[in-house]
Amino acid sequence: MSSRPTYPFDVRSADVWKIALPASVAFITEPMVGIVDITVIGRLGDPALLGGLVLGALVFDFIFSLAYFLRLGTAGLTAQAIGARDPRDGLMHAARAIALAVVIGLAMIVLSGALLWVAVLALKPDAGVEAALGQYFYVRVWSAPFSLVNYALLGWFYGRAAARTGMMLQLLIHGLNIALSIAFVYGLGWGVPGAAAGTVAGHVVAAIVGLYLVARHFGGLRATLARIVPAELVDPVALRRMFGLSRDLMIRSGALMTAYAYFAAQGSRAGEVTLSSNAILLNVMMVSAFFLDGLAQASEQLCGKAVGANWRPAFEKATNLSLLAGIGISTALALVLYFAGPTIIDLMTTSGEVREAARHYLWLTALCAISGMPAFVYDGILTGSTLNDAMRNGMVLALIFFLAAAIVLQQAMGNAGLWVALNLFFLFRGAIYWWSLERRKPALFAA
Repeated sequence: MSSRPTYPFDVRSADVWKIALPASVAFITEPMVGIVDITVIGRLGDPALLGGLVLGALVFDFIFSLAYFLRLGTAGLTAQAIGARDPRDGLMHAARAIALAVVIGLAMIVLSGALLWVAVLALKPDAGVEAALGQYFYVRVWSAPFSLVNYALLGWFYGRAAARTGMMLQLLIHGLNIALSIAFVYGLGWGVPGAAAGTVAGHVVAAIVGLYLVARHFGGLRATLARIVPAELVDPVALRRMFGLSRDLMIRSGALMTAYAYFAAQGSRAGEVTLSSNAILLNVMMVSAFFLDGLAQASEQLCGKAVGANWRPAFEKATNLSLLAGIGISTALALVLYFAGPTIIDLMTTSGEVREAARHYLWLTALCAISGMPAFVYDGILTGSTLNDAMRNGMVLALIFFLAAAIVLQQAMGNAGLWVALNLFFLFRGAIYWWSLERRKPALFAA
């Protein structure tokens, strides 16, 4: 018999929606920031400025994705701690993640020149785009410590199923970002650096508020610090588990962002019009992706809690309910994106060439909502189960598949081939994640 205790609980459809809806509302604001930034810069009428902004945002998306384990890992570990009845609500997992976030963020600032050099070398932008990229980069990099601390905080809040608090923090980040970007670009005439400055301000304020809420949850700063035992903070077993999870999630995130970076780089090499139209469509696609991420957050918390509670019936029910909800949500998103897409494209750019190119590939962008749904749900399930090696291996295999498909299809179909390959990438991810989970599921729960 197993020495692990069992804590039975039931999962209802309402439990999925209670987490998924606030999380989706929060996550959807992130691509909305990209849409607003592209709109305020795109309406200045200079494709080079727009290209620099797009590539700058992509660079930070790629870099920050390597530290995305701070949110994913913290959420999964915290959910399991909640399921196992941890009296400190997973505080030690959050404390380790916050400390690591500060170290990584400061290192990014120190190494900013080298990071930008690598980005320029990889993306090979035109001279005008490169100048705008540099302007954006050297302002945005100051957000790094605060952005990464926010990852850790959000992981802790969502891992505890405090979805409304997580939603509030993300709305604060992105609401300030949007308002200040518009004010800095149009009101003060700061251009591309103004869009970056709005991002920095949003993350600084949200990190301060988030840390305050954590302290308040435990009765104040002094009481919170008293619960953090230094010996436990550097416990070798816990650190090995965290760094093992972090390593695998870094590889997973790096593989995912490599796929997006390859997509963007191919658009960049095809010229400013293709680069800009693909950037607009990717941001439109990200609206559906981040909305589905809310569903992934629900499956992560509920399945992680089930693993911590050692209760397989709850795990199976959470999986099935999340996938069922995903079918309805993804279909609705695809229809909304397809029919509202032309209006969104016209709002985001005044260039006739870019508008025409974006409309041509809109249907493939909308289709990504449906093809990507299983991958997002299984992302959450595997993260909550801390099956980090399965996520790592699955994403690497999916990347290899995507690159092979993109090379072949782009030669045959041009830019449309890239979009078809992206849809196939999502489908392959979902399939291999399902296969990996089915193989590993029995070992998750003690007899």
